[in-house]
Amino acid sequence: MKILVVEDNHELREILNTALGRAGHSVDAADTFATATWLLSERNYDLLVLDWMLPEGSGLSLCQQHRRGGKTTPILMLTARDSSTDKVTGLDAGADDYVTKPVDLPELLARVRALGRRVCHWQDDYLSLGNLRLHLGTLTLSYQGQQCQISNREAQLLEYFLRHPRQILSRDQIEQALWNWEVELGHNAVTVQVRRLRQRLQSIGVQGWIETVYGAGYRLIEARQCRQ
Repeated sequence: MKILVVEDNHELREILNTALGRAGHSVDAADTFATATWLLSERNYDLLVLDWMLPEGSGLSLCQQHRRGGKTTPILMLTARDSSTDKVTGLDAGADDYVTKPVDLPELLARVRALGRRVCHWQDDYLSLGNLRLHLGTLTLSYQGQQCQISNREAQLLEYFLRHPRQILSRDQIEQALWNWEVELGHNAVTVQVRRLRQRLQSIGVQGWIETVYGAGYRLIEARQCRQ
């Protein structure tokens, strides 16, 4: 993949460049907000790795700017901020995933691979996987000519799954994506939401796409790829 790394710490930037290069990726690097903005205006990338804090700007602002321009490039944020609030802020700004500092290279490379394998397409106001579409503006699900309305919470859950297809999502990850950290949740809140979403999907002929990975969480996977 063609990757842009935006990181102002010289030592970490070189470590990332070397690791990604050895993994077979072509890497461009920038150390300031201005340089990154110019590169993004001149070149197309398969993945962005953005540091949260940058000279004269931030990776968060760069992420928002990129999304406002209609770009759907997967974005991986690097940040020392590890509170639930900060994580949600990054995801809401348009980031697809995050790695906290100090960076664990095997984890970062695994997340890069996961982003590179994605088959989720975000166009206009909908997210899709195969023939399944979630229309964000109308909270409508459609699949092979059938459609139904879903609730805001169901749409949020499916959107999170669609942004992370085939990736195992733990209950904690789903809770952080769907609810504010101040909210007190029941022990089965995620289970209830997953069950409701499965029922919605089944009503339009989508069977077995949300797989329970016992002891780990859930993942969204097209039915033909599910284990028998």
